[in-house]
Amino acid sequence: MVMSGEAGAAIIKPGDHPRIETSKVGVLLVNLGTPDGTDVTSMRRYLREFLSDKRVIEWPRAIWLPVLYGIVLNTRPKKSGALYDKIWNRERNESPLRTYTRAQSEKLAARLAAHPDVIVDWGMRYGQPSIEEALERLDRQGCKRIVMFPLYPQYSATTTATVNDKFFEALIRMRFMPATRTVPSYQNEAVYIEALAASIEKHFAALDFEPEVVVASYHGIPQSYFKRGDPYPCHCWQTTRLLRERLGWDEKKLITCFQSRFGPEEWMQPYTDKTMEKLAADGVKSVAVFNPGFVADCLETLEEIAVEAGNTFREHGGVNFTHIPCLNDSDEGMRVIEELVRRELQGWI
Repeated sequence: MVMSGEAGAAIIKPGDHPRIETSKVGVLLVNLGTPDGTDVTSMRRYLREFLSDKRVIEWPRAIWLPVLYGIVLNTRPKKSGALYDKIWNRERNESPLRTYTRAQSEKLAARLAAHPDVIVDWGMRYGQPSIEEALERLDRQGCKRIVMFPLYPQYSATTTATVNDKFFEALIRMRFMPATRTVPSYQNEAVYIEALAASIEKHFAALDFEPEVVVASYHGIPQSYFKRGDPYPCHCWQTTRLLRERLGWDEKKLITCFQSRFGPEEWMQPYTDKTMEKLAADGVKSVAVFNPGFVADCLETLEEIAVEAGNTFREHGGVNFTHIPCLNDSDEGMRVIEELVRRELQGWI
């Protein structure tokens, strides 16, 4: 086998030399994950992987694993499956998170179509398609430079860090390891703040009432994680502050809350559900809630907030409740993803 090298020099390779493509650049979008179905078996498999992650549950294994296998995995799968069933994408037989993450990948690929050597793929930290599978696909297509994007605006060890863990764990098993870049958190990026503001303004324009209070509801973490140095709550507060400045609202109009607490520990406060009760009890009649920490709608936004939080608000005296969708694969949301990816691709394309 004779190949042309630099300056016209011939590179002679043996006939049995393996064909290795090395000219492509991969972009890998990664979100949290999703069960394959709403049945108990699928839910147990997903929850086992998720709740076994030492980044997510930091309790000593000797304490946590008996609780996980003896109680949680025997009770929670059925309950969680029933909740997922309420928001399941029947047409595709999958969760909305998988639907939106795929769409984000496809739309990003279209936006980068002028660069034929860039290949976009997607994966999940927990469940399918896995990060390792997506990485293998990119490798087979010759991607020896990869930008990996953990789809979390605010950094937390429970989200961004565990995605990085799994990504680099997969790299360890590769013979020809690619050069890599990871997209950092973007809680204060102008394009992100503008996208959130635009989505809120667009949603408000279609309402027949004016929300008195707007709640930015972020997924919570235990207070102990924050005290040990996780910057996540600070990132959340910063996002809310910048968005407040962009919209020209005061601290009473736009507030920060935390949702989805789990277990006996005290989590970051104020809690979203308790805040819904208090707002209604204080005489607030109209509220809007959105989830700036999620790039795609999922169980925590479509069921816990759009349904449960709304019911809580109305049951305690509230009247008008609206949930503002996540950025998903909207033009505003895709503008954020595209800008951050293009920044990391500089020098590679």
